[in-house]
Amino acid sequence: MTAAVFAVSAPAVADGQPAALGGESRPARARPTVVLVHGAFADSSSWNGVVARLQKDGYRVVAAANPLRGLPTDSAYVAGVLRSIQGPVVLVGHSYGGAVISAAATGNPQVKALVYVSALIPDKGEVLSTLTARFPGSALDPALRRVPFKNADGTTGTDLYVAQEAFHAVFAADLPRTTTSVMAATQRPIAAAAFADRATSAAWRTIPSWAAVATRDKALPPALERFEARRAGSHTIEIDSSHVGMISHPDAITDLIRAAARAKSPATPSLAGTGSRALRLIGAAGGLLLAGAVLLAAGRTRPASRR
Repeated sequence: MTAAVFAVSAPAVADGQPAALGGESRPARARPTVVLVHGAFADSSSWNGVVARLQKDGYRVVAAANPLRGLPTDSAYVAGVLRSIQGPVVLVGHSYGGAVISAAATGNPQVKALVYVSALIPDKGEVLSTLTARFPGSALDPALRRVPFKNADGTTGTDLYVAQEAFHAVFAADLPRTTTSVMAATQRPIAAAAFADRATSAAWRTIPSWAAVATRDKALPPALERFEARRAGSHTIEIDSSHVGMISHPDAITDLIRAAARAKSPATPSLAGTGSRALRLIGAAGGLLLAGAVLLAAGRTRPASRR
C-alpha cells in the first residue's frame, strides 16, 4: 500500500499530545468522539476499516447515516447527530459528505476539527455543481444513471446512481472488482437536487481542518481537492488513491484523523475567519518559526491591529 505523502501546501502535521490515559500524572484531556459522514453512492460501511482502527485506539466513533436528500436536509440531520454527543468532536466527511459537515458544524463549539477526504469543501454561497465543474478531470457525470422518483406529496425528483459497469473505473479503481461489484450493487443514490443546493455556511473558516487529496480520483478532480484544501488552509496529505481512500488506504486516513484529534486548540481562534490560518499549524518546526515571525511583526504594529 502506498504511503501518504504530505503536500507542500501546508507544513507536516505533528502528532500533538495524545489524550491522557489512566495512570499518567498530568491531567487527562477528553478524547474526542470521531463522527464520520459518508458521501454519495455509499453508506456508513465505507468507513469500516477506519472505524476498526480508531476503536482499537480507544476512540468512540459514530458513522452517521447521511440521508443524501440535499444539503439543507442532510446538514440538519448531521447537526442533530452532533447535538446528541457529549464532549469534543472530530467531524470527518468524504466526497459530498464534506459539504454536509461544513454546514453541520457551523455554530457548534464541540467540533474541534474537520477532516475532509476526497471531499467537496464549498465556501458560503457556492453551488455544488458549479464547484465540481471548476476543474477538469472528473469522469463522473457521463457515468451517472438518472432514476425519477415521486415523493409522498406528489412532487417528483431524480435520483443519481453510478452505472454499475462504470463504478469500478470511476469510483474505486484501486479496489478489487469483486469488491466494487458489491459496492455498485448496494450503492445509495443521491438526489440530483443536492448538486443545485447553495452552501449557506463554511465551518472551515472558524474550525481547523485537515484534508486528504486522492491523486487518482476520477470522481472529483485532484486539482479541485488541492484548491479547496489550500483555500481552507487545511493540513493536507496526498495519497495515491481512487475516490475511496478510506477503503483502499485506511491507515493513511486513520492517521490523518488521529492528527486532527490530537491537535491542540488554536491559541488565537479568531484569526480563522481572516484566512490567516498559519498560526494553527502546531508542532512542526516550520509552523513554530512562522508563528514566531507573525508575533514579532505584530509586536511592531499598533495594538489595535491585533484581533
